[in-house]
Amino acid sequence: MRGNRLAFDTVLTALAPAVWGSTYLVTTELLPPDRPLLASTVRALPAGLVLLAVGRVLPRGVWWWRALVLGVLNIGAFFYLLFVAAYHLPGGVAALVVSVQPMLVLLLAAALLKDRIRPMQVAACVLGVVGVALLVLQPQAGLDAVGVLAGLGGAVCMASGIVLTKRWGRPAGVNVLTFTGWQLTVGGLVLAPAALVAEGLPGRITGSNIAGFGYLSVIGALVAYAVWFRGIERLPALAVSILGFASPLAATVLGYAFLGQALSPLQLAGAVAVVAAVVLAQPRQRPRVQISAEEPVAHAS
Repeated sequence: MRGNRLAFDTVLTALAPAVWGSTYLVTTELLPPDRPLLASTVRALPAGLVLLAVGRVLPRGVWWWRALVLGVLNIGAFFYLLFVAAYHLPGGVAALVVSVQPMLVLLLAAALLKDRIRPMQVAACVLGVVGVALLVLQPQAGLDAVGVLAGLGGAVCMASGIVLTKRWGRPAGVNVLTFTGWQLTVGGLVLAPAALVAEGLPGRITGSNIAGFGYLSVIGALVAYAVWFRGIERLPALAVSILGFASPLAATVLGYAFLGQALSPLQLAGAVAVVAAVVLAQPRQRPRVQISAEEPVAHAS
């Protein structure tokens, strides 16, 4: 039974980054051009406010500053730095730089959660980075100092957010939807000024724009982040982090299916490497040990 629960939790949590992988397709096909920060704000803030209105619970005590920290790390700062990296790093280099975050999670989890670093976990991190590189890296890819720093900053934000969410959990009596609403609202409020100053509002909104914004807000934020934070509670920090590799994998598959993009043999090899990394990083159920009646029965942890 525990093995089935682990498999279900893993598959369900992987749906979140898979949905995030559709962001590129939705943005290019449905949203106003050249407004990624506006898209991120609309993605986060309305969903957060809806969840706050439904839950009708605000943070209390220490959770005021914890919600602020988590909202900035998981949503606001992460989105902003990710888009800065995307603007400065061509050819998928941004995705490659951000893909170092599982290794950061491994180190932070060892420091803050007292998790042991195992060789298999390191192998999964390295294999995942190689897989992402094969998926997204193009021959003409170049480096830019601002982009690299922004990408590394985004990776640090994401890794810190995962580990701190795991360490702090959520307050008693607060469900995962309300907890998600706190963070989406904080992240949206952080992004809104940057979006207005840097991009402004589009002069015209079409039906396709509204559909795209609705998808990003309801599916890409409200549903996906609720599933993501649920997964952080139930799975080891590194296992959740590695599942983030499903995002570039989904983006590549959707580009092939809907945009007519070809898949090269190297990309197929990258997809296999990403899947292998996810499998290696997932927790294993330990079999029950049959011992004598005098000793306590050991259960899988």
